[in-house]
Amino acid sequence: MVLTSVALIPVVLGVLGLIAAFGIYRVVLKYPEGSGKVAAIAELIHRGALVFIRREYTFLSIFVIVVAALIFFSDLGWRTAVAFLLGAGCSAAAGYIGMFTATRANVRTTTAAQESAAAALKVAFFGGSIMGLTVAAMGLLGLGLLYYFFGGDPTTSHVIHGFGMGASSVALFSRVGGGIFTKSADVGADLVGKIEAGIPEDDPRNPGVIADNVGDNVGDVAGMGSDIFESYCGSIIATIAIAATLSPVLIDQLAGGQQNQLMFLPLALASVGIVCSLIGIQLVSAMANKSPAVALRVGTIGATIIFIIAAFAVIHLVELSVNIWLAVLVGAVGGIVIGLVTEYYTGGPPVRKIAASGETGPATVMISGLAIGMQSVTVPVLVLSAIILISSELADIYGVGIAAVGMLATVGITMAIDAYGPVADNAGGIAEMAGLGEEVREITDTLDELGNTTAAIGKGFAIGAAALAALAIISAYIETVIHHVPEFTLQINDPLVLSGMFLGGIFPFLVSSMTMNAVGDAAFEMIHEIRRQFREIPGLLEGNAEPDTARCVDIATTAALKRMIPPGVLAVAAPVVVGFGLGPAALGGMLGGALLGCVLLALTMANAGGAWDNAKKYVEKGNLGGKGSDVHKAVVVGDTVGDPFKDTSGPSMNILINVMAIVSLVIAPLLGAPLLVLS
Repeated sequence: MVLTSVALIPVVLGVLGLIAAFGIYRVVLKYPEGSGKVAAIAELIHRGALVFIRREYTFLSIFVIVVAALIFFSDLGWRTAVAFLLGAGCSAAAGYIGMFTATRANVRTTTAAQESAAAALKVAFFGGSIMGLTVAAMGLLGLGLLYYFFGGDPTTSHVIHGFGMGASSVALFSRVGGGIFTKSADVGADLVGKIEAGIPEDDPRNPGVIADNVGDNVGDVAGMGSDIFESYCGSIIATIAIAATLSPVLIDQLAGGQQNQLMFLPLALASVGIVCSLIGIQLVSAMANKSPAVALRVGTIGATIIFIIAAFAVIHLVELSVNIWLAVLVGAVGGIVIGLVTEYYTGGPPVRKIAASGETGPATVMISGLAIGMQSVTVPVLVLSAIILISSELADIYGVGIAAVGMLATVGITMAIDAYGPVADNAGGIAEMAGLGEEVREITDTLDELGNTTAAIGKGFAIGAAALAALAIISAYIETVIHHVPEFTLQINDPLVLSGMFLGGIFPFLVSSMTMNAVGDAAFEMIHEIRRQFREIPGLLEGNAEPDTARCVDIATTAALKRMIPPGVLAVAAPVVVGFGLGPAALGGMLGGALLGCVLLALTMANAGGAWDNAKKYVEKGNLGGKGSDVHKAVVVGDTVGDPFKDTSGPSMNILINVMAIVSLVIAPLLGAPLLVLS
């Protein structure tokens, strides 16, 4: 146990972060929620989101209890089981709080849009900020407590790995389940509403629009929150694990022999990061009267710059090598670069190129979108390679872990800007369904378009962060196995390692196939239901009858819960089967193959999907014929394919690799026996 008050700082700041999030929630509640049709629609979205997440968490609780029991009765023991339960609980709580508050902020954003664009931006951003602060605060609180009791001693620090496994398991189910829900509703509503019936997006006559708006909250808020939460915690856990297994020579070079300082540093940086995130949130609020894009950019970059300065002060104060700060700097700057590249491909000239290709039909829209998605992989992967090379040169493998922490330390503001997107999207949907004026729709559409770009940037950032976090966890896995079995090596000319790499390459494609098929099958059911209602409910298309929106919500919920289980079980079981079946060398190869496949697929799908989405928005603003034109119909097809790309299959890659890596790290101490048999 670390008997020093300094070790309690992350816990204290975690509590303060939750208090700040609650304070912002109280501010949001002070804005009027409207009345009549606006309030009624918002309540349907709120209730639908709660129904889904309660049913999802019921399924998840069974899985969590079973896995916790297996850990408890294994050689890992009760401490790791408790850490696993704590990680799962913190991840679930962060997702639930973020989703609950987002469904209260959406209608207030709609109402604020009747006053001014600045007021609407402020409410939507505050709604996202609650999610961002909750993610950072729950991570600090949970990891801080575990570190206080177990982390200071290298012989017991492995207990913390269970927290990451719990967080990752919940994240995978939440992201996949939420993604299947939101995209089955979105695809069904778009194909039948826009293309077949020729009615606008979010038209109240469309039975699928409530389910579509519910999906924005359960997928892009709760799911994304759990996604970032597990990368955030994973990078901290991996860096602690690496520090616990460093050689005495390296400990002396980096910390003058003070191993505990290296182990605590990730939590110290994350503690500084949440304070910087709060400052960034205030910067956005202060600049709300300016351009929304400028305000959000100033908040993000401002928080990062302040963090870099503060990180230098912390590292200098505890007398660690300046090389560690340089590794932090590399990670933080790399995160910004990846975000800017994503912004270019999902909001710049490539978007207009895709839109223009719609003049020759949907086939060319698909070709240009896929080409841009594939091209968009280049710069982010080069940036990740540079981060790995530079940070490892500066501080060996510890540098890679601390670079990941640097990229994720200001997760409070990063997640706030990402979660702002679905709140703004919901606000526009409520305005359309309630029949509010063109001026209100113009404001919400502007915020929604910006939200598409911020969401795409968030996805790009999440992919980069997940890749670095996973690499750090894989490095920690290797160091942990070596710690238990000194003769262990991981060489590419070893047949076990090579076969493991090919095995690992299978999983990203298999899980992508599962999730894409899940969306397709669920959308198939949704389309038939929407068609049935248009056909059988008299006067529905004329606006003289009410659609059965609850039936569509139930279809999406049932489909998501049924189809999220196989990918989740596969991700958790694969490392166990390979690790104990073929040994730690094959498992190490498998993690390497899966990491590369996940990163490449995730970037391609996220950026292609984001570009298709904004190409549709570009046409809907009146360009190239505007709404209802042949070009519009072509880009709607592209957006429909892009929806599961960017919101279901792409994001699931981030969590897939982290789940596989953290499960491998947790079981690493048990893999010595298979290694000795194989050797």
